[in-house]
Order: sequence, then structure tokens, then C-alpha cells
Amino acid sequence: MFETIMSNTIQLLRLGGALALPALALAQPSFTGLYPIGVEGLKSGTIPPPGFYLRDYNLAYFSDRLNDAHGDKVPVDFEAFVYANAIRPIWITDFKILGAHYGCDVLVPFLYKNVKVAGNRDDTFNLGDIFIEPITLSWHWQRADAGIGYGIWAPTGNVDRGSLTGGTGQDTWTHMVSAGGTVYFDAEKTWALSALARYEINHESDDYNITPGDVLSLEGGLSKALSPNFEAGVWAYYQGQVTRDEADAGVLVSREKDQVVGVGPEAVWFWQKAGLFVSLRYAYEVLAEDRPQGHRGTLTLTKKF
Repeated sequence: MFETIMSNTIQLLRLGGALALPALALAQPSFTGLYPIGVEGLKSGTIPPPGFYLRDYNLAYFSDRLNDAHGDKVPVDFEAFVYANAIRPIWITDFKILGAHYGCDVLVPFLYKNVKVAGNRDDTFNLGDIFIEPITLSWHWQRADAGIGYGIWAPTGNVDRGSLTGGTGQDTWTHMVSAGGTVYFDAEKTWALSALARYEINHESDDYNITPGDVLSLEGGLSKALSPNFEAGVWAYYQGQVTRDEADAGVLVSREKDQVVGVGPEAVWFWQKAGLFVSLRYAYEVLAEDRPQGHRGTLTLTKKF
């Protein structure tokens, strides 16, 4: 029984994508989403006004619990730590389409993954899968913001099928469409409710002969500006497979669809003189099925030029 669990667990870990492990680095019977869920948090549905921005994401994830498809803990000694640093230049122009500002951006992630299963430990550090978003459209009104976008994940990360970490890439071209918005409850815009939805559609992975299922990601929060330079609030996220993985004949793929839910606090500070936004958030995953369950912390720095 234990040997069977071990064999299955190692196989799950080897299916890892670039930003899996609840959106950072591990995988399970089915691929998780490439989008690192929870990186936007409060005001996630608002795209910034025209200008050039450089955003630096620092994500840390820890888990010592691997759950089965029913959300129950798998009885195996398991531990995983993942750190991801991603640089994202963002350009929002004055050019308008249908009254919306046109923009574009690129996300370049680097990942460190450390995984232990029953005393066996592997780690890796490498470039992850790069995200290219050639178009975003954003609207800004007196009491609301809205935005949409389209981008594609490129398989630039490495795949290591002989390692517990699985490498840092999923080896798929993945389309992602996004839509979000923010509503302000008062004229001064001190109270805000925001949400962002992203939908991923995958091509086949040549390394695994598997086409990962579509993935839906939702995140957002309720925030209060306590001063012109500081706001705080509660944010939450959901990420889950909408369709099952598909494979060539003879390739075994789980029929289960993974999902995860996390919630926690966030604080945002604006250093006006430097034009720098600093966001710090934490989330505890209250539910996880067919994937690890753990803790997530994110520090985001955004500089406007």
C-alpha cells in the first residue's frame, strides 16, 4: 500500500508545470494552471492608467500537505517550498480602442523549487514559462474600472521528468484571456470591490503527450483606503480545472479536476515621492483537491516611470 502511494505521488510531482504548485510549481494527477493565482490581489480588476510601469513579483509558497481528489490528506511524508521572482514591464498607451486605453506587457519568471517525498528531496532553479500579453484594453470611469486582455504562455521553462520537482516548465503553449473590474462605493474611492477572471486553454505537451484541461482563475478583494498613501483589505482566490486532461492512447491521465481556494489579508503602501507601490499579502488555502494545500505570501513592487 505505502509503495503504491509513493509511486503515485512521485508520478504526480513529475507532471509539474512552470507555475504550478498552487500556481507556482508542483503538479498532481492533472496539470494546474500556469497563471500564478493570487499575484494581483486587491484592485486586481484595475489596469493602471497610461504610463510605463515595471512590476516585480516575489511569491513564496509552502506546503506539507498533499490532498487527494476529495480534499483529504494523502498519507505520505510530503513537503514543498517554492519561490518565484517575476519581472513584468507594462506599457499602457494613450491610444484608444472603443474608448479604452491600449496596453501590452511581458512576464518573465524565475523559479526555485524544493520538494521532499518520504525522505527523498530534489530542488531546482531555472527560468519558467514566459507570458506575452500583446493586448490589454482598459476603461476608467468615475466610480468603476474595467479591463480585458489576451496573452500566451510560451514553453521556455525546462522540463525534468527524472526529478521530483518536474523542472520549471509545463512544455505547452497556453492561451489566456482575462477580464476584470473594480467598483467604488464612494465618490472619494476609499471603498473598492474588485475581481479578476482568467481562462487558460492549453495545447498538447510534447514531453508528456498530454493536453492539460482548461483552467479558470478568480481573484479579488474588498479594500479600504485609510489614507492617500495606504490601503488594506481582505482578498481571496479560486483556481480550478474546468475540463479534464486529455492524452494520446496508452497514456494514463487522472479523470479528476483539481481546485484550490485561499483567503487572507493584504496591505498596500504608496511612496509618492518615488512613484513606488508596495503590496504585501498572505493567504491560507482553506480548500484544495487533487493538489497541495498550504500557505502563500506575495510581495509586489510597482514602479511608474
